[in-house]
Amino acid sequence: MKYISTRGQSAASSFSEILLGGLAPDGGLYLPEQYPQFSDADLTAMRSMNYRELAFAILSRLVDNNDIPHTDLQAIIDKTYRADVYGYTRAGQSAEDITPTIKLEDNLYLLSLSNGPTLAFKDMAMQLLGNLFEYVLTKTGQTTNILGATSGDTGSAAEYAMRGKKGVRVFMLSPYQKMSRFQTAQMFSLQDDNIFNIAVKGVFDDAQDIVKAVSNDHTFKAQYKIGAVNSINWGRIAAQIVYYFKGYLAVTTSNDQKVSFSVPSGNFGNVCAGHIARMMGLPIAQLIVATNENDVLDEFFKTGVYAPRGAANTYQTSSPSMDISKASNFERFVYDLVGRDSARIRELWTAVDHGGKFDLNTEGYFDQVGDFGFVSGSSNHANRLQTIRATKEKYGVTIDTHTADGLKVALEKRDPNVPMLVLETALAAKFEDAIVEALGEVPERPASLEGLEDLPQKSTVLEANVDLIKSFIVANT
Repeated sequence: MKYISTRGQSAASSFSEILLGGLAPDGGLYLPEQYPQFSDADLTAMRSMNYRELAFAILSRLVDNNDIPHTDLQAIIDKTYRADVYGYTRAGQSAEDITPTIKLEDNLYLLSLSNGPTLAFKDMAMQLLGNLFEYVLTKTGQTTNILGATSGDTGSAAEYAMRGKKGVRVFMLSPYQKMSRFQTAQMFSLQDDNIFNIAVKGVFDDAQDIVKAVSNDHTFKAQYKIGAVNSINWGRIAAQIVYYFKGYLAVTTSNDQKVSFSVPSGNFGNVCAGHIARMMGLPIAQLIVATNENDVLDEFFKTGVYAPRGAANTYQTSSPSMDISKASNFERFVYDLVGRDSARIRELWTAVDHGGKFDLNTEGYFDQVGDFGFVSGSSNHANRLQTIRATKEKYGVTIDTHTADGLKVALEKRDPNVPMLVLETALAAKFEDAIVEALGEVPERPASLEGLEDLPQKSTVLEANVDLIKSFIVANT
């Protein structure tokens, strides 16, 4: 299995060769040369597997045995997906399931992805990535300086996965004063010597642009061994594919059945994993892209025009992890949409990278979007509060603001005869203020996380400037 860049000007590479780096040298994103295919017999065999076995069945198709020996891969997976790591389950759930489902009503489910150490779905991939990073770095005798950007959940998930890891430093950019109090405390209260939090004066897109600019400075990237943990990193996407299979198998009894997924979407990484699962043979009817007020993706799936907005037009909302107007992983899907035409991708993203937009109607590509199962919708503050209230009243389940966006759009788009799985983004405790506004009560949180916001916090505030960030990295390595 080799990996190629969406922009077609980087050498094909192995999984471990691309694991640490994030962006390809040509500025593109890595994808498999061809997607492995899972047959009806494969799906049948998967029905008796636990999460660790399922993860190995999928990831062993994406990682060659001569790259990472499969005995080692199995050991890394077994170390990662443990009940004690994913133990923040709701009452009545088994942590051993790793991603248990919650049935709301016939053919409507939540897929619990937020039982990990930071109470967010990002833990599903980040814990594996941390163990993979440590394995590859130890094997090669290398070190890495991870540079990442977060709108709220990636940062804490990455830091909790990488804290104390041998050979790893983490430099995490976040938008200054634009995360929830819980999210901020989760990150900034970490006192580990290898964790550096940088609050950037701007929005998430500014932080993400800085990460990309540093990654595209190949001299600096090589000299300071810059790695990536954002969803531009293929390892993140690969790990997320697993829970689409797990969710499908949990709510079906026959491989003839199809399932739809509603995915709260900001940077397009989570739903991109669903797209790849579908391309690999998972019987998916619809992939529903659910946005908040930052509805650039919804606009594309309705019109065929992709027009990212600048910082001034990126709104601060009550589902802050989705306050993104330039979705990095969208390039991976468009690459498949345009027939894997790298030259066309270079043209399209040259426009985007220069602040422009593109329209896929003129070449007929937009007409093919439905062939990939995609539909979309959006939600706003009033919608999500109403959805949180209705979900608590009708089902007795408290959901966070992002999951509410996903459920609101799912209810609009669902076929009542097709099982619908709404992917949970985080536990409600991470967004206490919005839950209090919706329900008039403080959401339950794990006892071990009581008083988190009162812990001492450590961070550095910097302007959204590439050179300032580089200087900070140099000074701390």
